Amino acid sequence: MNANTAAGCLKEAAKRSPNAPFLIEGGQKITYSQFDHYTDRLATAFLQKGFSPGDKIGIAALNQSEWLFTFFAAAKIGAETVALSPRFRESEFEYMCNHSDLRAIVSIAALPDFDFSEFFSSLSSRLPKVDTYIFIGEGFRGSYSLADLMETEADEEQLSHSLKNIREEDNILMIYTSGTTGNPKGTMITNQSITASARAQVRHFGMKSHDVAIGSLPFNHVGGITCTIMAALLSQSSVALVPSFRPDTVLEVIQSEKATIFGGVPTMYLMMLTFKEHASYDLSSLRLCIAGGSNVEPELCDMIRDRIPQAQMANLYGLSETSGACVLSNITDSPEQLKKSIGVAIGDFEVKVVGDDEREVARGEIGELVIRGDCVAKGYYKNESETARSFQRGGWLFTGDMVSMDEEDRISFKGRKKEMYVSGGYNIFPGEVENVLVSHPKVQMAAGIGVPDELFGESGVYFIVPSGEDAPMESELEAHCRKYLADYKIPKSFVVTRDVPLTPAGKIQKVKLKEKLEEQYNI
Repeated sequence: MNANTAAGCLKEAAKRSPNAPFLIEGGQKITYSQFDHYTDRLATAFLQKGFSPGDKIGIAALNQSEWLFTFFAAAKIGAETVALSPRFRESEFEYMCNHSDLRAIVSIAALPDFDFSEFFSSLSSRLPKVDTYIFIGEGFRGSYSLADLMETEADEEQLSHSLKNIREEDNILMIYTSGTTGNPKGTMITNQSITASARAQVRHFGMKSHDVAIGSLPFNHVGGITCTIMAALLSQSSVALVPSFRPDTVLEVIQSEKATIFGGVPTMYLMMLTFKEHASYDLSSLRLCIAGGSNVEPELCDMIRDRIPQAQMANLYGLSETSGACVLSNITDSPEQLKKSIGVAIGDFEVKVVGDDEREVARGEIGELVIRGDCVAKGYYKNESETARSFQRGGWLFTGDMVSMDEEDRISFKGRKKEMYVSGGYNIFPGEVENVLVSHPKVQMAAGIGVPDELFGESGVYFIVPSGEDAPMESELEAHCRKYLADYKIPKSFVVTRDVPLTPAGKIQKVKLKEKLEEQYNI
C-alpha cells in the first residue's frame, strides 16, 4: 500500500491503530477501523454506480463525518473530490460545478435557512454534466441517500484492484482559491502533495496519537482537510468535529473532549477570546494553539498567551497551492519571535525570496515568497496561463505573497503582492499597516486597500472593525500609526464598520471591500 496516497494512509492507520478514535462527533467516537470499513462500503457503492478513476465528485456539507466518508471513499477508487462550501449560492455553485466538470454532487439536504435539495433540483438543468445527486438527508426524486449507499456490502476484491492502481501523482482534491483578490481558481491537489504537507506538519509539531484536535476549520479549505484531518490521520490522533464555527461551541468541545490542539484563523481566536463567557470554560488541556490564514497581530498573540498560558503558540502559513502547511513557527519560539515571523520552511521544502526579476533578494529585503517541494499542487484546472505563471518556473511555486527572510531563515509576512500599492513612489504592504492598527485597544480587525490618488498615484484606505462600542476616532488611528510607521505609510482615510466580508475560511475579502468603496463611498 502506497504511503503517499490518502487511501494508503488510511489503510495503514486502520492497521496500526484499529481501535483508536479517529473522529469524535457529538460525543460519539468513530475508530480508525470503523472509518476504514464505512469508507470501503461507500467506495464499493461508488464503483457500483459506475464511478471510475478521474471522475469528480463534489461535496457541499458542514464539518461532519459524511464529508470525510465521501472524500476517503472517492480516494479509494481514484476519484477526485471537489470541495464546495455550503455557504455558496447560485452563481458560485453553477460556476464551480460546471468549471470542474462534476459528475456527482454529495450535499447536505438542508440547513435551517436553506433547502439544498430544492436548490439543486431547480439548478440541475444548468449543470448538464452532473448525472448523480446524493444527499445527506432527504433529497429530491431521482436522487440517492448517502446513508443508503453506505449500507452497501464492501467488495474487497474490487476495492483491492482499485487501490493498486492509485498513484501518488493522481489528483485527489480540487479546492477553489478563496478569492480574496479576484476570481477563484480550481487548485489540483494530488495524493503526494496533500500527504507531504500533512506529514511535514506532524513531524514539525511532534503530533502524537494521544492528541485531540478541534475540527472547526472548514473541510473545503486546506486548513480543515490537510492541517487537521490528514495530520491527525498520519499521527493516528483524534479530531473532535465542530460542524461550523461558533465560539461557544468550540469552547465547549475543547472543554468536554479535553482537546490538546486548536487551529484557527485570527478571526476565530478573536471571537472566542472576546466571547463574554469565555473565562468560564476550562481550556487547560490545550498544549498547542496554531494560528493560520494571516499573520497574527501582536495584541492577539498576547491575548492568546494570557488566556491559555500553558499552550505553546505557533504560526502557520499555507495555501491551497501548497496543499496545506509549508511554513511553521517553532513551538519553542518566543512571543517576540511569534509577533515578527510566520516561521521557517518545514520538512524538506525549499523557500526563496525573489524580486520582480525572479532573482533572490538580500536577507531582510522584501520580495515574493517562492516554494518548491512535494507539497506543491499540480496547477489550476483548465487555466494554463495562471498555471504557467505560478507553477512552472523550475519547479518553484510563486505564491504572490510578499515577505522578508532573516539570517536564521525566519520569514516575516508583509502582504499579498496584488494588495501592494505604490504611494508617492513607495511600495506599501497593507499587512504591515494592519498589524499596527490592530495593536490599538479600540481596534479588533483592520483591512487596507490601495485606491487611486491624484497627487500620490495611490493611497491607503483602511476598514476598521471596533473592538467595542467605543469606536476609535480617525485622529486617534492616525496618531497611533505615526508612532510606529513611516509617514508615507500612514493611511489616507479610515472606514469604521461593524463587519467586513469574510471568505468561508475566515479571510477578509478585499475584492469586496474595493467594490464597497466604489459603490458606497465613490472612491
